[in-house]
Amino acid sequence: MNLVIRPFRWLFGIYVWTVLLLITMLSVVLLIIIPTQKYRRGLVRISSRIFFMLSGMPLTTQALGLLPDSACVVTANHASYLDGIILTAALPPNFSFVIKKEMTKMPVVHYLLRRIGSQFVERFNPARGAGDALRIMRAAGKGDDLAFFPEGTFVNEPGLRRFQVGAFAVAAHTSLPVVPVIIHGSRQILPGNEWAPIPGRIMVKVLEPVEFKEGRSAHELRDIVHNIMLRHVNESDGTKK
Repeated sequence: MNLVIRPFRWLFGIYVWTVLLLITMLSVVLLIIIPTQKYRRGLVRISSRIFFMLSGMPLTTQALGLLPDSACVVTANHASYLDGIILTAALPPNFSFVIKKEMTKMPVVHYLLRRIGSQFVERFNPARGAGDALRIMRAAGKGDDLAFFPEGTFVNEPGLRRFQVGAFAVAAHTSLPVVPVIIHGSRQILPGNEWAPIPGRIMVKVLEPVEFKEGRSAHELRDIVHNIMLRHVNESDGTKK
């Protein structure tokens, strides 16, 4: 990176993380006070939108009207540490986010996520992971909207990586539609090998729901959704690397 640009990025990064820290601290205090999950989720959504407005990263949404009125499973591409905050700001406040259990090791973040009804899943212990999956399926069966990053994690190299089957197993088990969502701009603003973001625009685009069809397996559903998202994400097919 150009030596003139690097100091600007550091200063901007310090500003952005300071804004996030202050908003997070205030949100945690309010989350302790607010009694109902519905209003806690609304608070975090508003806080996330304020964060992007103050940070020189304007966020726009496209086709939110495609989200079903009934319960659904949202799947989004994952390219940056910003993606969770982006989806929180973009989606209506009725979604439970399915998050890797490693996040429980971050006390403040873990508390905030639990207070808004996030679901945690174990990725490395099959027995615990199966138990988490059953709990998430029960929540979906009761009508909860769920949001997944089916790639599981992200890497520095662009590309839509292979999807894990969990989100699609939930959809197949509960006959819920899968709604693909594309996040544009987060990788350019904060790639995985940088600690400091740069200003940029973020766009969240909702695609047509993929309805569950009788006899379709979770693996088939996964591949269909991956192919749909690949046509819109403007990145290469990471499954072939």
